[in-house]
Amino acid sequence: MSRRVALIGAGGHGHSHRRTLKDLAGRGVLEIAALCDRNPVEPEPGVPFYGDHQAMLAAERPDAVIICTPPHTHLPLALDCLAAGADLLLEKPPVTTLAEHDRLAAAIEASGRRVQVGFQALGSAALAAFRAAVGPDAALVSAAGAWWRPDTYYRRAPWAGKQAAFDGALVNPFAHALMQALAVADGFAPSRMAIERYRTRDIQTDDCAFLRLTDAGGRRVVAAVSLASAVFVPGEIRVGDAVLEYPTDRVQLSGTFTEIPGRIGLLSNLLSDEPLVVPLERTRTFTAVAEAIVASPPPARIPVTTPHPDGGGLTLPDIDQLVRQVAATGLLPSESDIPWAVPPHVVPLSPLKGATHAQAEHR
Repeated sequence: MSRRVALIGAGGHGHSHRRTLKDLAGRGVLEIAALCDRNPVEPEPGVPFYGDHQAMLAAERPDAVIICTPPHTHLPLALDCLAAGADLLLEKPPVTTLAEHDRLAAAIEASGRRVQVGFQALGSAALAAFRAAVGPDAALVSAAGAWWRPDTYYRRAPWAGKQAAFDGALVNPFAHALMQALAVADGFAPSRMAIERYRTRDIQTDDCAFLRLTDAGGRRVVAAVSLASAVFVPGEIRVGDAVLEYPTDRVQLSGTFTEIPGRIGLLSNLLSDEPLVVPLERTRTFTAVAEAIVASPPPARIPVTTPHPDGGGLTLPDIDQLVRQVAATGLLPSESDIPWAVPPHVVPLSPLKGATHAQAEHR
């Protein structure tokens, strides 16, 4: 008998999960048990809809639940679903602090349920091929991306643009970039974080971020991303001259890009008897870093901006070139004499204990 799967957060990004549910239901892999959202959404014929997740869990008793809601709501929803006896596909980022991570991990162990985190690119054959080619011991692994998000993006929900709600560039839209870099630097345990965060508009969080993590042996993971670029950089993981374009599953190892198709579907994997692709424990370092990013000082305002050619907000000239420069060199903007740059926020970091915020430095 096929598993019954419900979706909490059926609007917005939840539509991508609805497409997956309908595809797998059409192939007999699962039955769509229910949709749940605090706001009305377009219905699915024959599928019950609930405005309250507790009512949905009690009435439908789903075998598995997809949680696609704002990050700061994940933990209580996940705990309720586990208590109801459901496996989980939990959207990224899974939780907002290491304390939440530990609480969820304990609940998973006590319940005996399976929990998969929605870093879908970790299931790609391209990532596996890239990791095999570059090895686990690179001195520098970097991520770069430059996208455009208009001002309306920060009005999409009451929590949008709020630092406390985990809506910064690196912890939400570019969370995949950071997680991919950490996956390539397998076993990397950062002991120090330096970060520069900037904003080009009136928001509480950043839309441009530059991060450097360093471990006790001097290995580095660097991420440079922007949501204020007129030139698109899809998302690149770099080790030396080797590049993984993770959204497209293209790999460049010898001068030209080659597409390496094939991804393990995270929901299908969750419902199978196979080992999970992204169990919660695989995301612990990501959570430690994300918590430290959100706890860092507010972003600095960049004064040099130009209107986007299509309207809708401001862009930062040449930011596409800068994110690639930072990724290639490991040098943050303030270390490359960028006129608008400010000194980084530097903090000790341990995935085992989290950031020691009281010891943070500014230099």
